[in-house]
Amino acid sequence: MLKYYNYDIVFQEIPNEVTLAINLSNCPNYCKGCHSPWLAKDIGEPLTKAAIIHLLNRYGNSITCVCLMGGDAEPKEVEQLGRVIRDEKSQLKVCWYSGKEKVPECVNSKVFQYIKLGGYIESLGGLRSKTTNQRLYKIKENGEKEDLTYTFWK
Repeated sequence: MLKYYNYDIVFQEIPNEVTLAINLSNCPNYCKGCHSPWLAKDIGEPLTKAAIIHLLNRYGNSITCVCLMGGDAEPKEVEQLGRVIRDEKSQLKVCWYSGKEKVPECVNSKVFQYIKLGGYIESLGGLRSKTTNQRLYKIKENGEKEDLTYTFWK
């Protein structure tokens, strides 16, 4: 079961989007230098369909995107919640920030409009670093990935 620790409205995670970022706990990646190491613990509240709908209704038209930050321990559940978001608010874009190197085969990436992949490697930096291993992709309707990582290097 996915759990969320907290959430916030952010402006820097996805280019040109006002994003409701939901921080998921129970991260299995244990990246050295992680900015949120407490998210490796099994903490927070269950992120159910009802909880997602409550957040969507709370923020209404104030957001243009929802980003599920983590969830690598339960990728199929992340996909299912992405579908819930799309079903409830079809105008919202859906993003998944994963610390894995590729999308798990069990997940249909076309559920998302954006996917960030790659664990944090301290010596390479995050998305703002030109040496980063992490990548932010825009997922096209045909499933192709367009690399948007360069947009963070301004």
